[in-house]
Amino acid sequence: MSELRWHPILQEWVITATHRQNRTFLPPDDYCPLCPTKPDAFPTEIPSEDYEIVTFENKFPSFRHPAPEPAVEGTELYKVRPAEGICEVVSYTSRHDGTLTDCTLDEMRNLVEVWTDRFQELSSRDFIDYVLIFENKGKDIGVTLYHPHGQIYAFPFIPPKIQTELKSASEHKQKTGRCLFCDIIEEEYKDKRRIVAENDSFAAMVPFFARYPYEVYIFSKKHHQSMLQFDEAEKADLANILKVVLLKYDNMWGISLPYMMVMHQAPTDGLDYDHYHFHIEFHPPNRTQTKLKYLAGCETGAGSYINDTVAEEKAAELRQAEPSTVENTFIKL
Repeated sequence: MSELRWHPILQEWVITATHRQNRTFLPPDDYCPLCPTKPDAFPTEIPSEDYEIVTFENKFPSFRHPAPEPAVEGTELYKVRPAEGICEVVSYTSRHDGTLTDCTLDEMRNLVEVWTDRFQELSSRDFIDYVLIFENKGKDIGVTLYHPHGQIYAFPFIPPKIQTELKSASEHKQKTGRCLFCDIIEEEYKDKRRIVAENDSFAAMVPFFARYPYEVYIFSKKHHQSMLQFDEAEKADLANILKVVLLKYDNMWGISLPYMMVMHQAPTDGLDYDHYHFHIEFHPPNRTQTKLKYLAGCETGAGSYINDTVAEEKAAELRQAEPSTVENTFIKL
């Protein structure tokens, strides 16, 4: 069953996808569905014997196209609609071991190109209002496959968090005539203590309002709404700063740090979102090397986050972790 159910209290859609209960969960290394299909071996999701980057539709999608009719009949209060959309998997590399951090800078640059291509293709569908590119990394996040990969969800609606960001940005623009996100970047550079890394096109920081101890935002320095506006130099710079942030995360404690990486871009419903601003959010669950930050009663029940740390101190830790820049060299797994 796959359908959307309306939450009348929060005024948002809940995705119901019962078939996902049976999705693959941490299979053995020699039976990974994202590895290439080897000669005379059991076929995987990828029929080729080798590949660089692959995207394909998720076998256990939250959205479907075409979507089945809802299994229940809605009412005026409890609205129901088909879960019309597209879910894709992006396998970063044919290598089973390692993470996105281990990809070379050239591979990272190719991934930026793939993300841009998929964003453009999915956003052109008339039933898609928002394209979300993201990665869940690490068992603590709840990943079901260890092979380095991310996902793309093409939504038939604008997700609640994006709606909140759009509302805040619109109100700020009406009040000041300026972009909210550009003002945040300017404010962070005035203080400088929370800046973690930067290059010509992007700035990475633990923002003043961080909700996770090691939360990092990467902002485009130019006022872009999506990846479609990046030139070649900006694409290369995005690959570079992603590599820097990922290495800092892993080098800080010498462990492969779990995280949620989420790319925020303007909606794709055809309206004008000039007040919005491209950024990537990293939400690692660790509050120390051995302790996790759980979203408990206050966060989940009330929606109010409690950060047990100070953004300035956590930014300093990440800033001191290597590297500060990355040269265009290959890093082997």
